[in-house]
Amino acid sequence: MPKRILQGTVVSDKNAKTVVVQVERRFLHPLMGKTVRRSKKYHAHDEKGEIKVGDVVRIQECRPLSKLKSWEVVGRVGK
Repeated sequence: MPKRILQGTVVSDKNAKTVVVQVERRFLHPLMGKTVRRSKKYHAHDEKGEIKVGDVVRIQECRPLSKLKSWEVVGRVGK
């Protein structure tokens, strides 16, 4: 089974080797037909610690690294 890849914005880099990434998804509401925004935060592993707050990054599923971390940073897309 392929690993999921998501794109989001880094909202915290306070932890060692960990960044918190907020991923936003947009979908059409089934009844109202309006565009709805929902976001979710993921803890992702950043081995080198070079990712900073505000960066747009891609994260990929991996094996569980800790209680909250089961994603890893693939690379930076932009600022």
